Amino acid sequence: MSARTRLLSDGVRSALRALGAAAKQGLGDPGLAELVQIRASQLNHCAFCLDMHLGIAREQGVGERQLDLLDAWEEAGEVFDGRERAALALTEAVTVLTDGFVPDEVYEEAARHFEADELAHLIALVTTINSWNRLMVTRRIPPGSTAW
Repeated sequence: MSARTRLLSDGVRSALRALGAAAKQGLGDPGLAELVQIRASQLNHCAFCLDMHLGIAREQGVGERQLDLLDAWEEAGEVFDGRERAALALTEAVTVLTDGFVPDEVYEEAARHFEADELAHLIALVTTINSWNRLMVTRRIPPGSTAW
């Protein structure tokens, strides 16, 4: 196997951090922001981001039951409320585009639970974590690494 770079441009790192921070702030729900980032990271198999965001989610007070059942949120019943379910469905639709565009019904359900500004920030957050996932997975950055 060829060596993979661990380097990331300071400009790229700074820009993605700023975008993520702005998206989280605009969403206004730190726990939900972490659930969304964890779910996208599960779908993208990004161990680095999973490790990071699971820790942050716990710090934000997200319950262990939600974290344990996040991978099966659709079958988890009342563990996730309607707003969380809409955000997770949108996260999956934006993350996994192999089946086409984000379905109208998924977008419309999210729009019922989020104000337009919040929805824009949610989409930006999902887009940002997908970028981080791809950067970390491509370079095979291991969980807990500080050299990236």
